[in-house]
Amino acid sequence: MNIRRARAEEAQQIIDFQIDMARETEDVTLDRSIITPGVRAVFDDESKGWYFVAELDGQIAGSLLITFEWSDWRNGMILWIQSVFVAKEFRGRGVYRALYEHIQTLVNSSDNYVGIRLYVDKTNTNALQVYEKLGMDSQHYGMCEWIK
Repeated sequence: MNIRRARAEEAQQIIDFQIDMARETEDVTLDRSIITPGVRAVFDDESKGWYFVAELDGQIAGSLLITFEWSDWRNGMILWIQSVFVAKEFRGRGVYRALYEHIQTLVNSSDNYVGIRLYVDKTNTNALQVYEKLGMDSQHYGMCEWIK
């Protein structure tokens, strides 16, 4: 399996993954006219984030988005994992684990990065089990949000 930064020409695959993920995990239909420029904006401006992909059997098997949060408490950047998706035909083959371990290696090899966070729908028990199996703690903080 090869884990790498996604390329701009792979944006359409990531857009399709995001539409599938929202439908599957939250029964939400994303508006393609909004998600398309949203994904492309990440490729146009690295300060917004970075997409990573996992290649398996010559195909993009999964992807995730990294965004950034400055922590004054820790004097470093926390990498947020977002928009995780693994194509159905590749599930159970360690795709997410490989993506996560790649991000963990980035954090461990840099003095600028101090941790990894992600949020997960509390009803998504499959994802919670995967994240906890990888050593992530879901007990420390709750998340509140206001979205326009």
